[in-house]
Amino acid sequence: MSLHFTDEEFLEAWKELDKPQLEGGWEFFTETMGVKIYRLYDKETGLYEYKVFGVLATCTPELCADVYMDLPYRKQWDGYVKELHEKDYDGHSVIYWEVKYPFPLSNRDYVYVRERRDVDVDSRKIWVVLAKSSQQSPLPEKSGVQRMNDYKQTVAMESDGACGTKVFMNYFDNPGGNIPSWLVNWAAKSGVPAFLTDMQKACGNYSNYCQKNKK
Repeated sequence: MSLHFTDEEFLEAWKELDKPQLEGGWEFFTETMGVKIYRLYDKETGLYEYKVFGVLATCTPELCADVYMDLPYRKQWDGYVKELHEKDYDGHSVIYWEVKYPFPLSNRDYVYVRERRDVDVDSRKIWVVLAKSSQQSPLPEKSGVQRMNDYKQTVAMESDGACGTKVFMNYFDNPGGNIPSWLVNWAAKSGVPAFLTDMQKACGNYSNYCQKNKK
């Protein structure tokens, strides 16, 4: 049984693969590289929550899920990773992730928990990964690095009916500090589609990586 996420959260996560739920203020933001992005304004923070819908045409969902979960491998293909590792504290796994930000902005870091479930629904196989900030970690904040304490992400994947993967992603993070609006817009409009493109390439190279590292 999960200590961090409910069965209902996993159930809700994959439903938008069938029908995007965009009521309640969601607005179309952009479409690029075959990826559609919607956003919802958060009055409390003045920031946006995002929903992403797309297809990775050359990767199976199982492979995508394996690559997404493999933290050491991500350090090989994600150029924005400064530091990324998973540790156990009091029997619970916590992930530390420092992200490179462009000069003169300070890097940001996350301390979060996540869980993957491979779900069978009416003869459909769906891969779901949930993640959110962990407030109970002993990891201290670093000097010169802004801690991201308000972060959540949902990823759901299933076959597109051919050789690829249908992807739904829902995420929100509060980067703290004074982030220029151009950088926020760039991250949403270009950063997310670019990440999915990079991940698709990473899927293609994963078997070689595993062989070299004897996974």
